[in-house]
Amino acid sequence: MATGLVLGFAAVHFDFSPMHRWNRAFGDASMVLVALSVGLGPLARFLRSIVRVLPFRRELGIYACLLAIVHAAVILIGWVQWDLMRLFGFEWHPELLTYVMLQHGFGLANAIGVAALLLAILLGVTSSDFAMRRLGVSGWKFLQMGVLPLWWLTVAHVAYFLFMHFLSFHRATPPPNTLQPWFLGLVAAVFALRGAAYVLTVRAKGKSRPEEMGGDRATIST
Repeated sequence: MATGLVLGFAAVHFDFSPMHRWNRAFGDASMVLVALSVGLGPLARFLRSIVRVLPFRRELGIYACLLAIVHAAVILIGWVQWDLMRLFGFEWHPELLTYVMLQHGFGLANAIGVAALLLAILLGVTSSDFAMRRLGVSGWKFLQMGVLPLWWLTVAHVAYFLFMHFLSFHRATPPPNTLQPWFLGLVAAVFALRGAAYVLTVRAKGKSRPEEMGGDRATIST
């Protein structure tokens, strides 16, 4: 699946330069896998057939992490050329002989991306039975809930490059990215699924509470 997603997104970005083509292909594929990781659980509340694939969420997260690492490597090597200051929006000023902030949004978006990458690596490293035994089930589950912050960090990072990075007064604005509506649809779908699953859970607990109270009264009366 991961390979297919990367090749598919590379085909979508055929008109980009090779560096940007593969940078985006790996990044987009990683985001889809993270979306599946956070969306399959809620979806299983409505489609019981999905339950059988829930154990594969761990693998989805690991592959998402690996793709994100490649995505970051392509940027470091091909875009900012190992200059970490450029990664965060700074450029070298030859007259001032120092770095100056040139791209505020670029720097902030990449800072968010780095935070997401570090969190993804943490989740990927601990996505194993060995980690579960070492951390304990409750500790492991608490740590793995970090997939939700990872998802929203990823959304913020991708949204900047899809909608804002190329909007600049001193250069021509390119045509809208063809993935913009698909990105919005994916984010909306994940949000709707998780929201609907939450409402379903609250209602189920609300219905079970009167039954439990009735059982308690019956026990006391006897």
